[in-house]
Amino acid sequence: MSSAANDTLPSRIIWFNLLVEASLPLLTLYGCFTTNLHPQTLQWCICLYFLNMLGYHRLWSHRSYVASWPLQWFLCAAGSGAIQGSILWWARLHRAHHRYTDTSKDPYGAHEGFWHTHLGWMLVRPATKRGTADATDLRNNALVWWQHRHFFELAFLSGIIFPAWVAGRFWGDWRGGVFYACFARLFFVHHSVFCVNSVAHYIGERTYDDRLSPRDSIVTAVLTLGEGYHNFHHQFPVDYRNAVRWYQYDPTKWFIATCAQIGLASHLKVFPEGEIEKSRLTMQLKQLKSKQDRLQRPPSIEDLPVITWDMYVKQAQMRSLMVVAGFVHDVSDFMDDHPGGRALVVAALGTDATANFFGGVYDHSNAAHNLLSGLRVGVLLGGLEHMSETAARPPWQKWEIIEHKDSEGRTGHISKCE
Repeated sequence: MSSAANDTLPSRIIWFNLLVEASLPLLTLYGCFTTNLHPQTLQWCICLYFLNMLGYHRLWSHRSYVASWPLQWFLCAAGSGAIQGSILWWARLHRAHHRYTDTSKDPYGAHEGFWHTHLGWMLVRPATKRGTADATDLRNNALVWWQHRHFFELAFLSGIIFPAWVAGRFWGDWRGGVFYACFARLFFVHHSVFCVNSVAHYIGERTYDDRLSPRDSIVTAVLTLGEGYHNFHHQFPVDYRNAVRWYQYDPTKWFIATCAQIGLASHLKVFPEGEIEKSRLTMQLKQLKSKQDRLQRPPSIEDLPVITWDMYVKQAQMRSLMVVAGFVHDVSDFMDDHPGGRALVVAALGTDATANFFGGVYDHSNAAHNLLSGLRVGVLLGGLEHMSETAARPPWQKWEIIEHKDSEGRTGHISKCE
């Protein structure tokens, strides 16, 4: 499907695919306006939609479980009815998509735009060579190889003849079988599958990794029959689940689990829960760090002036300054807002209020610590060496401000318990 980079656009158009994808919506609209929808035909369309959406993905693209021969035949027939290519063709491209996600070698990379990844890649051959992936196991599978060689006959029978025949034979709705069970159903199946490549890369959260475009979304899960938890899937593609939480919508997971219960499937692959949680927590921490970085941060310590004790005491006579934990803080704008009242703050001005702040009067909250850090205006020379040696006292004990002289004869004030 590759061609020279200088090929013109018309020469790269895949006319058969264009004819199919352009005809389906037109035939569907014509049928809706000219044909009554029989209730049983509607039920049959919904049943076929679910069967087609089970498809090739988790068994043949990712080998997420081992299917018995009856189940393989069933999925082969159901996938053929979707008329979206053979198992070999579809699974090989999907493996390449996982291998080269969001790069120029991705067969339907989201980085090239929504409509390209939704449908454009099927209608126009790429101007540059796309990446490939190993499909030896698929070529060695007799059923896969047989379906690949006879795909068009199988697709015609299971995708067009069989749906119309059932509606016509069992409840006499031949016309509805053609326009609804065939054309309308194929239109919805195609675009549901296309949404896995497009919508699932644009809407939702990147729960486990944000380096690539796949996202998790309940909206996409509903549109794609459970394939909407796409960030999880790209991180843990061998896991037979797409929705890892029990409450998340993933009918294909439930189908596979049911097949395992009745002996049609085995060896269901599940990625270790601990590794899944590590990825989830990594992203949560990264998001929290991003939020933290957007918050107003306290002044950098390197940008603050260094102030001696004498300078601090002198300036405190002119400004509302206090020392806590070796930092000088200007509390002028907070004095009237202090929950304990202005008097408590006034009593601590010009002192080393570290003991008071760290439990001596009140064991302050995280909010208080964060607020105080934003009021820093200087670093005390000697830092913690000038902090009061008075131990923290219970809050019910009374404190008073006394004059204090250190070993070098410098005068300051400390809070002292009676």
